[in-house]
Amino acid sequence: MRKEIPLDVILVTSGAVLAGMEVLKLERWPKTIPLKQACASIGQSRLMESYQNLFSTYNQTISQILLTHQDLSSRRSYINIYHTLLTLLKYKIIPIVNENDTVAVEELKFGDNDTLSALVASSIESDMLIILTDTDGLYDTNNRLIKRVTEINPDLFELAKGKSSPVTSGGMHTKLRAAEIVTKSGGKMVIANGRKDGVVTSIINGEDVGTLFLPKKGEKIQSSKKRWIVFNLVSQGNIVIDEGAKIAIKEQGKSLLPKGILSVKGEFESGDAVTLIDESSRELAKGLVNYTSRELLEIKGKHTKEIEGILGYKYYDEIIHRDNLVLL
Repeated sequence: MRKEIPLDVILVTSGAVLAGMEVLKLERWPKTIPLKQACASIGQSRLMESYQNLFSTYNQTISQILLTHQDLSSRRSYINIYHTLLTLLKYKIIPIVNENDTVAVEELKFGDNDTLSALVASSIESDMLIILTDTDGLYDTNNRLIKRVTEINPDLFELAKGKSSPVTSGGMHTKLRAAEIVTKSGGKMVIANGRKDGVVTSIINGEDVGTLFLPKKGEKIQSSKKRWIVFNLVSQGNIVIDEGAKIAIKEQGKSLLPKGILSVKGEFESGDAVTLIDESSRELAKGLVNYTSRELLEIKGKHTKEIEGILGYKYYDEIIHRDNLVLL
């Protein structure tokens, strides 16, 4: 007989909009943002009532956390969410997380619960993320279930093309993206069929269920701050760098200096996330920039000692400090 394994559980859910549609007797998915948000507002309480009734059977207390992408993009908010989740788990309460469709507009949305769950898992350094869907996992070109994945590469994303689900918003492509986030954060992820009885228990007990994604062997796990930069922040522009800067950043772990900048694409402010690319438009790194795009247009290609003479001031020697820079 197996011993009971003590686990801290966070549940990521959807369904508020659909629950609201049932109340309003809508037969089709809302086409306008106000109607969708109204459905979410109505349905969220009904959704939580369902969970409350379910978990009360087991004398389990639950809590509700509603998030938008903006909540995880703000460093202060991100840290607050982290501490809130850990505190709830400390008191053996199960947090139920949902996207806040009542207020979220397109630019603030995660777009799918696969991404939301992966970002939550990454933020608290979860040991495992379980994504339940209506298939048994990821299949190869011969329609055979892939049991284990140790490296997420372009071939896997090619397999996922066009494989969407009628009951989930993301499809297999977003699940692979979620697996990429989780495994790069040091965790494991399983895609499994949620319609099978006892599937979660089977996964927890280590049984051969679904598709298991494992961290790449030998890959360095980034710090919490760097994971926040690369996974939670939307890049606001690109900085094209020369070969010398590319070598310094990728091979020597150096910061980006103005001398290595060839051109600037897009408009951004100091503190925004930007992507470093080479002359062939290959993405190299992502980081928090210390100067605006307008300022960089004036000091690109110059030596650090020239910054103050050109701008009339100097915030930092580095355009992006290595502590705020993540290789892609």
